[in-house]
Amino acid sequence: MTGPKYLESRTKHIKETWAKHCNVVLYMSSVKTDFPTVELNVSEGRDNLYWKTIRAFQYIYQHHLDEADWFLKADDDVFVVIENLRYILSKYDTEKALYLGRRFAPFISQGYMSGGAGYVLSKEALRRFIKGFDTGECTHFSTIEDMALGKCMETMKVEPADSRDVKGRQTFHPYPPNHYLIRMLPRPRPWFLLYDYYTPVEGPDCCSDLAVSFHYIYAVKMYALEYLTYHLRPYGYKYRFNPDEKMEVNATTKTL
Repeated sequence: MTGPKYLESRTKHIKETWAKHCNVVLYMSSVKTDFPTVELNVSEGRDNLYWKTIRAFQYIYQHHLDEADWFLKADDDVFVVIENLRYILSKYDTEKALYLGRRFAPFISQGYMSGGAGYVLSKEALRRFIKGFDTGECTHFSTIEDMALGKCMETMKVEPADSRDVKGRQTFHPYPPNHYLIRMLPRPRPWFLLYDYYTPVEGPDCCSDLAVSFHYIYAVKMYALEYLTYHLRPYGYKYRFNPDEKMEVNATTKTL
């Protein structure tokens, strides 16, 4: 998701970094350009983000449904490690109604996925989302995009899948790495940790070795994360984490 005023300051840096690892990339905007962007019949602005998301998924359903198995919605200030996302998705069946991301707890009984961290719909989830608006079972009842989409997912019996790794560490992140990795003195927790569906962890164990996304990543940081992800390697270090190892994961959720 992007807009005309962000093509140079944000979107072109995604195009030069993590978008190169995708199978298919569509830059959704309110204006058609030779970037290229897809013109959606919406106005720009945060209050129109859910309309833009609805129109984007409708466009994908009409024109690109058979070109991919999974459909990632990401804003123009998110860094995504596509290979790690593919690994997580490889454990699931796209013909089942599933969606994945950073699961938040409030407002929706089954929870919903943070829009800032990005979220993924299976092919069947996309079909049901479109059907929901065709039948009137889903409506644009709120301008809060991620929560409103989560309500439609619940209405259409789309299940939230667990995107955490085998150690229970999060892979989708609504903020940059420093918001999670640094141990903090006792304090009231920030909203994005209070919203977490699963009991949050701060410090180095917060984040998976196979992290998928970080939000609020701009220009220079985008290239820094690209380098750290794909190029920097410590000489002589033997990687010991086995992402396929069977481990017991704490599945407890918080009480709000």
